[in-house]
Amino acid sequence: MPDLATKSQFPRVREWEWNYPITMYGCNKLYCEMLGTYFSRNYRQLATEQPQMLDFRSVRFPGLISAFTVPSGGTSDYGPEMLHAAAKGEPYAAFVRPDTQIPFMAMPDAVTALLNISQAAKSALCRTVYNVTSFNLTAAQIRELVQNAFPDVQIKFEPDLKRQRILDTWPADLNDNDARRDWGWKPDYDIDRSFNEYLIPNIIKRYQD
Repeated sequence: MPDLATKSQFPRVREWEWNYPITMYGCNKLYCEMLGTYFSRNYRQLATEQPQMLDFRSVRFPGLISAFTVPSGGTSDYGPEMLHAAAKGEPYAAFVRPDTQIPFMAMPDAVTALLNISQAAKSALCRTVYNVTSFNLTAAQIRELVQNAFPDVQIKFEPDLKRQRILDTWPADLNDNDARRDWGWKPDYDIDRSFNEYLIPNIIKRYQD
């Protein structure tokens, strides 16, 4: 997205919308998707005989949150970093504004998505690249969930303008209707289950151990 006003006008982004990444990370992701689509649909399109095509399938994940992997400075890691700091009893300064909003998914759902798309009949797939998502939260809402579990935690917001600029170009949510229709995608972990059953208990256990 070019700015926050545009982001508010397109709350749920489809696969073909706003493919204008401003980071090398995003450019390489898009390039790999385009290469995969080329080799699965247009490879040697002028040849006399059609060559063997690649069965390419790709998913676009939202911000993934794992209970077992320590966040390592990713642009979407302000959410997991809040949880890990709280579980350790440490204060935390989030590098985003409280109103920052992007989609998220618990790691078990990411694994399920990969398995499901790999097992789907090729004839059922209308595209090579699919959005998948679970829930979207603002940074302030994540802080509230963390504070509910750790009442003594101290979390403040100190936006890093360069990282904030990148997050402001990301959509607030993803439209994953095609994945739901074509190969039965449906997340098992909503907000409550992600935090209360998966993230919080396992992250607490990590530091207790």
